[in-house]
Formats: sequence, C-alpha cells, structure tokens
Amino acid sequence: MNTDALDRMFNASTIAVIGASSEAGKVGHSVVKNLVDGGFAGRIYPVNPARAGDELLGCPYYASLADIPGTVDTAVIVIPAAAVNDAIVACGGKGVATAVIITSGYAEMGNADLQAELVQTARRAGVRVLGPNIFGFYYPHNDLCATFCTPYTKRGSVAFTCQSGGVGMAVIGFTRSRGIGVSAIVGLGNKVDIAEHDLLAFFGHDANTRVIAMHMEDLKDGPAFVAAAREVSSRKPVIAFKTGRTPLGSRAAASHTGALAGVDRIYDAAFHKAGVLRARTLDELLDWARALAVLPPPRGPNVFVHTSAGGLGVALADAMFDQGLQVMEVPADLEEALRKHVPPFGSLRNPVDVTGSSTPAVQAETARLAIEDPRVHSVILGYWHTIITPPMVYAEAIGRVVEQARAKGIVKPIVASLSGDVEVEEAARYLEEQGIPSYPYAPERAVSALAALHRWSRIAGLLVEHDA
Repeated sequence: MNTDALDRMFNASTIAVIGASSEAGKVGHSVVKNLVDGGFAGRIYPVNPARAGDELLGCPYYASLADIPGTVDTAVIVIPAAAVNDAIVACGGKGVATAVIITSGYAEMGNADLQAELVQTARRAGVRVLGPNIFGFYYPHNDLCATFCTPYTKRGSVAFTCQSGGVGMAVIGFTRSRGIGVSAIVGLGNKVDIAEHDLLAFFGHDANTRVIAMHMEDLKDGPAFVAAAREVSSRKPVIAFKTGRTPLGSRAAASHTGALAGVDRIYDAAFHKAGVLRARTLDELLDWARALAVLPPPRGPNVFVHTSAGGLGVALADAMFDQGLQVMEVPADLEEALRKHVPPFGSLRNPVDVTGSSTPAVQAETARLAIEDPRVHSVILGYWHTIITPPMVYAEAIGRVVEQARAKGIVKPIVASLSGDVEVEEAARYLEEQGIPSYPYAPERAVSALAALHRWSRIAGLLVEHDA
C-alpha cells in the first residue's frame, strides 16, 4: 500500500493552516499556536485572505495557497464546510499531499451529499483527506501538534488512532499522567478517505512505532483492514477498541461520526482473522498499549506470581484463570530455595505468598529467585502496602533486582499489581520508569495486560508452548 501522502503528512516540512485566525480561542488560531509552541521546525503558513500581509505568532499570513512560495506538504483546514471543496481544489493545484479537515458539518450532521461531494472533489484533485470532523493529529517525533486541542510533545512508541476526539483527549491525559509518551495520536472522524488500514500501513513501517492502538466506531473497508492488520500484526501488536457494539452505542455512533457500527460478531471474526487484540474497554486499550510497548515477548507460557498478601494472590489467580494464563507448578528446587526466606505461615504454591511481614530484603530475594529462574517465563508481582516494606522501598528494591537481572542478560515480562494507600501510585510510577508496567489497586489490570502480551506473542509466533 502506498504511504507517500502519509509520509509527507507525518514528516512534513511545510504546513499551511487554511482559515488561520488572529483571534485567540478560535480553532484557526489554536492550530497555529500549537504548531509554534510544539516546536515544529518546518515552515508554517497561515492562510486567510483578510489578513494577508499581517503575521500570526511570527508567521506571515498568505491570501491563498497559490501565493505560498515552494511546496506545501500538508494543509490543515478549519474553514466552514461550504468552503472546503474550493480549498481542496486549491490543495490539488499546489501539490499538497494531505488535507487535514478539522471542519465538521458532514454526515454526522445528516449532510451525506456534502460529504460525498467532498470525496469526489478530493479524488479529482489528487489530495488525500484525513477527516473531516476531527481534532487533527500529533506526531511528536516531528514536533507536530496539528490540532486545536492541548499540545502534546512527549515522545514514545505507541501510535493511537481515534475516531473520536473525546477518546483522543483521554489518550492524551492518560499518557501524560503516566509519563509514557506516544509516537502519534491521530483523529479519524468521518473517514471519507484515510482510514485505519492506511494508518496501519504507515505505522507498520514507522521506526518510531512499536504498538498500534486503534479506537473505532466502524470500519469503512473491512477487507482492506483485515489485509493490512494481518501483515502488520505479525511484527507489531495491533490493539482495537471497537465501540458501538450495543444497539444503544451503535445509535450514538451514527449521530457522532455518521458511523454504521455493524453487527459486533462480525468485528470479532475480523479481528481474530487479522491477529488484532480486541480491547473491550478504553482502560484495556490504554493498559495493554503501554505494557506491550515496553515488555519483551515471553519465551514460554509459565507465569510465576510473587505476592505479599494471600488475598491478592487469590484475586490474581482468578484473573489468570479468566485470561487463560498458565500458573506454573513451582519446581521442587525453586520451592526449597524460597522456603529459606518465606515464613511457615506463607505459601510456596504458586501464587507464592511471602506474607506482609516480609522485610524488603526478603521481598527482593524471593522475587530475584523467580526472575532469574529460566523456567519462569513471566512474572506478576503482587505488592501489599505495609509499614515493614513501604511502597517506595519495595519499588526501589524490585528495581534493583530487575536491573541486576538485565545486567546478566535475563530479560522477561514483569508486571506489578500494587495494593495499598495512595503512596502506591508513586511506587507504580517509579516501576514504570524501570520498564515494569504497574497497576495500583486493581489486580485484574496487571493480569489483563500480561495476557494481551501472551496472546500477541502467539500471533507473532514468538511464544513456544512448552514447560521447560
């Protein structure tokens, strides 16, 4: 699939904003401000015939695209829908690769004829269209904030595509609060042209992207999506959060982006065929994306659960059963090594309970025994907040153990579930910085993320089913 237009959009060196405004608070002002404040190193061309000769945030206004010297890679369009077609024709004449249409007022408002006319105009002009009815897009690796929403510049390796602006903002808030960064956040809106399969083709070969996470209300071209996802999912995890799966949600989707949400079981079958991980909630999409971006694939199915609270271990075991993860039998020699540190009232059966009375040294040593054992393929750490081992003391001790293991060439998936008072949130952030996805309060989230990694590793042929 040809991705030249998307290459020019994400790696743009010149961007025109058609409908740029000098009035703060206007969409056309916010887009230019975000491009400037985001640090975009290329040329920014505000276009507004009423302001030609003036400047906007240090960028000279132009009366039209034709007046701009040189090439323009991408145009962001924020003018009323009735004037957009003329702008698209001008984009074609200027050789613009992609028009990012933030403007709304199309099929989502019942104006299907206007949307159909836009499609035909863009095809005749040879211009690819992102949108309409979108918030824009972010590509931090090129310092691009082509949007009227809040700026976002932290670089990471997860590309998010969002049919909804509200979901896009949730992604921004979540990733900012966790400090994890993104490779891209892209609004899709009504998807008159560029859709999920196009973005899969681009991000599948994008060196800055390791995981592709997609929110969608519908698929405009199911076969194209399946073909693109099958090709990409063997190399990079593809996660989909499909909304509108209920009658009520489907009706809401139709009024939001004009989407036809479709029969949900058809989407299930398509995702399965394409090797796509289906997230049932936005929490799952976000949890899985951040975990799969940092965790290595497991070398086998054996999961070891290390916890300091029996009840937490039970909850983790239930979640593992629900998710189809394999709780390994603890080998006799490993059990004997653990016995030297675990009190008699603990448990040496997996989940292993070292008890809440354990010191930081005991917590660290027993975790080390599991992490460094080659028969253990993945580890779930279940922490229980006690004064004996406070959250940050625990996190720092575990961080040292993992760092030492990595120095020995021992690399395996490790996730953490932290139960306790609000201090566990700081400990979770610390562990995240060490490459250990950590989930305060809800043990099911850690298990769900690890299970998603195991499922993708099977899809990619990276997980060998043995008990060695």
